[in-house]
Amino acid sequence: MKITRKDIRFYASPKAVITQFFQLPGNDRVKHVVKRIENLDNKIVEDCLSEIKKEFAGRHKNIEETFINHFNKIASGDDATILSKFPFQKKLLLGAFFTKEYSFQAAALFNPSIVTHPDQSGLQPGSQRFLMSLRATGEGHISSVVFKTGIVDELNNILFDESSGYFYSLKKYNEASFSKDFIRKRSAFFPEFKFSLLDILPEKFTYTEAMKIIKENKIFRIDVSLIDSLHILKTILSTNYELESSANFPINEKVIFPNSDAESMGIEDVRFVKFKEGENPCYYGTYTAYNGHLIKAQLIQTKDFNEFKIRSLYGDAISDKGMALFPEKINGKYVMISRQGGEKMSIMYSHDLYVWNEFQTLIEPLFCWEFMQMGNCGSPIKTDAGWLLLTHGVGAIRTYVISAILLDLNDPSKILGRLDKPLLVADKDERDGYVPNVVYTCGLLLHRDVLIIPYAVSDSATGFVTIGLKEILNELIK
Repeated sequence: MKITRKDIRFYASPKAVITQFFQLPGNDRVKHVVKRIENLDNKIVEDCLSEIKKEFAGRHKNIEETFINHFNKIASGDDATILSKFPFQKKLLLGAFFTKEYSFQAAALFNPSIVTHPDQSGLQPGSQRFLMSLRATGEGHISSVVFKTGIVDELNNILFDESSGYFYSLKKYNEASFSKDFIRKRSAFFPEFKFSLLDILPEKFTYTEAMKIIKENKIFRIDVSLIDSLHILKTILSTNYELESSANFPINEKVIFPNSDAESMGIEDVRFVKFKEGENPCYYGTYTAYNGHLIKAQLIQTKDFNEFKIRSLYGDAISDKGMALFPEKINGKYVMISRQGGEKMSIMYSHDLYVWNEFQTLIEPLFCWEFMQMGNCGSPIKTDAGWLLLTHGVGAIRTYVISAILLDLNDPSKILGRLDKPLLVADKDERDGYVPNVVYTCGLLLHRDVLIIPYAVSDSATGFVTIGLKEILNELIK
């Protein structure tokens, strides 16, 4: 097979930074900083702010808005009365002291996923606009999601949109509303949950409203065992959330940073797919949430990459990493490629996108380059010959390779073809990096009759290869 490596490389950059709230341990330290700024002469405040803006305003959009947002976090605490009397400049300065920069891709930029862009207007004939997500890893090995956009032209040239160099961490939308039914369906997966806790809540509520009602109610004095149910409720509300609308920001400036305790150490390896159902397609991105100890299967859903909902997956078959959703229902059911037990690939079906209880083994290691472990490399694409699914295999010296299988269109548990050699292996210039000897991807794009495959290069960079669709199908169908 003729595989063409493109002269494209994206490397991790410590210059890619976002702002975050600088959390200090203990209220006393916060009070001390507040007092010091309260006592500052106005001229010193002006000079200090001027110097800060000179150094950092060019690195972030609307930095004053960030300072005010962080000031408001402080102002909601014990010093609210004092801070309400602060002049605007002192508010800005205090907010600046409680702001920090975080280099979200200082360590690695890898594991790309790629889908058709929701906006295909204004293109030349034979061109396609795409959207690519990547896993960015920064200080503390915390992973987040970043995006790049571009065009594949009629000659299969890959042209990326110019980046502004600014990045914005999408904020959690705290006013998102939940229904009792939403909570009831999810709490059913926790046998110890007592549904009587929901009796004191209205039919619809926000997280803040629910916690306020529960705090004011005397239900825990009557039944202290409900405390465990409260913890479950908080977990459900924490891991099922929405992000504030980001329509005013270009997609390639957006960063989805961990927003819940379950993903506090990382949003890992998102696999986006454009899902067709009716006339309004939706994009789904399965990912692994990691808190430093446990993993959890999560789902990003969006129609336009401006508004995002984050949802947890539940059920007996949700136990490992690397879920990849098919781009459409088959025989009336959602279909997912998964992995149970770490080494074999599974397939599972469900009428409910968020609940997966049953699975069956799809394929297991056969060749030496996949003896240690197999998994998918993103969602499959539909071809006339069948569902084309990229796979990854792990062999000796923890060497990762990319291969492929072909599944029946109507019964994807049936394997029609399997490559007997890897499709892509790290060459001598790709073996060294953050994680050596790895090529890996979380998705591919079909452009006319050519496959566009972005791939991680030893977890330190992202490159591209292309291959003709007919060529790989000819190898799979023998």
